[in-house]
Amino acid sequence: MKTKNRYGVLAAGMLIQLCAGIIYMWSVFKGPVANHLEWSPSEASLTSSIMLAAFVLGIIIGGRAQDKAGPKFVTLGGSVLTGLGMILTAFVTTQAPRLVYLSYGIIGGFGVGVLYTATVSVIQKWFPDRRGFATGFMVGAFGFSLVIFAPLTTKLLAENGVPFTFISFGIAFLIICAACSLYLENPPEGFNPSGVAASNAAVAQKQYTTAEMLKTPAFYLIALSMLFILPAYFILNPIFMTLGEERGLSQEMAVLGVMITGIASASGRILTSWVSDLLGRRKAVFGIIFITLIAILAMIYAQGTMFIVCIAAIAFAFGGSASVYPAITADNFGTKNIGLNYGCVMVGFGISALVFPLISNSLVKSGSYTASFLLAAGCCLISFVLVLFQKKM
Repeated sequence: MKTKNRYGVLAAGMLIQLCAGIIYMWSVFKGPVANHLEWSPSEASLTSSIMLAAFVLGIIIGGRAQDKAGPKFVTLGGSVLTGLGMILTAFVTTQAPRLVYLSYGIIGGFGVGVLYTATVSVIQKWFPDRRGFATGFMVGAFGFSLVIFAPLTTKLLAENGVPFTFISFGIAFLIICAACSLYLENPPEGFNPSGVAASNAAVAQKQYTTAEMLKTPAFYLIALSMLFILPAYFILNPIFMTLGEERGLSQEMAVLGVMITGIASASGRILTSWVSDLLGRRKAVFGIIFITLIAILAMIYAQGTMFIVCIAAIAFAFGGSASVYPAITADNFGTKNIGLNYGCVMVGFGISALVFPLISNSLVKSGSYTASFLLAAGCCLISFVLVLFQKKM
C-alpha cells in the first residue's frame, strides 16, 4: 500500500485549521449578534469563555478518540459539529438569546476542539524529524483565519445580516472540513521519512500513557507554564474592539487591528516553531514570555497605533505557544498517545481562558485595566520560573 505524501496531509490539515480558526472571532461577531438579538453585550461576551471551555473539552475527548480510531472519522465528526454550531446560531431569536451559548459556544467550540487536536496530533506523527515546523504551519493556518475572515465577516454582517452570515459560514466550513478530513490518516507503523535516518526519525523514547504522564512532575510544570503564559491574551481578546476604540482607534482601524493580530498570531505560530527546532524549546518559550511581559506592561499606557503594536505582540506570543507546546508534549511523552496527552496539557489553556477574564472584570476600576495588565505581567514571571524547572525542553 502506497504511503500518503505527508505534505498533502499537512495541507489538508491546514485547510481544516483555517476554517476552524473563525471560532476565535467572537470579538467581531459579538456586537452585531448582541444588536440582532437585543442582548446585553456583557452577557454576549460570556460566549467567548464558554466556547473556549468547550474547545478544551473537545481537545480532550477528540484526542482520546483520535488515539483510538484515527484522525479521519474524528475530524469528520468535528466538521459536522463545527458547521452545525454555526448554522444553529443563525436560528437563535430574541426570545432566547442565551441559546448562542449552546450553538456557537458549546457545539461549535467542542467541534473546533476536536478538529484542532486531531489535525495537530496526526501531523506530529508524520513529521517526527520536524515537529516544530509541521505544528507551526498547521496551527499557523488557525491564526491566519482572522486575516481572511475578519473583513469578510464584517462585510457580510453589515450587508446581509447575522442569520445569513452564520448559515453561509456553517455550510461552507462543513463541506470544506469534511472533504479534507477524508485525506487524513496516521502514518504506517514505524514510518520513517525519506532521507531521514531511522535513528533520528524515531528517537528511542518512552511512549507514555496518559495515566503514566499524569504521575510525572514534568506534566504539571508544562501545563502550569502554559496556564500562566496566556492570561494577557485572554484578558484582551474579548475586549479588543471596544478597548481599541477607547484608546483612539476608529471602528475601521479596530477591524484592521483584528486582521493584524491574525497575521501576528499566524507568524508567531510559524516562527516560534522554527526557532524551537533550531535553538530549543526552552529558548522559544522564554522568548514568548519576554514578548508578552513587555507588551502587556506597555499596554497600560498604549494609545492608537501603539495599542495595535502591543496587541499584535501579545497575539504573536500567543500563537507561538500554540505551536511549541504540542512539540514539547511529544518530546516529553512520545507521540503514541499524543491526542489525549496534549488534551490534558491544554487543561491549562482552558483554565486560563475561563479564570483570568473573570478576574480581570473584577479588577476593572472606572474603566481602567491597569490592575488586570499587572496581573498578567506577574503571571509571566511565574511561567518563567516554571519553565526553568522543566528538565526536558
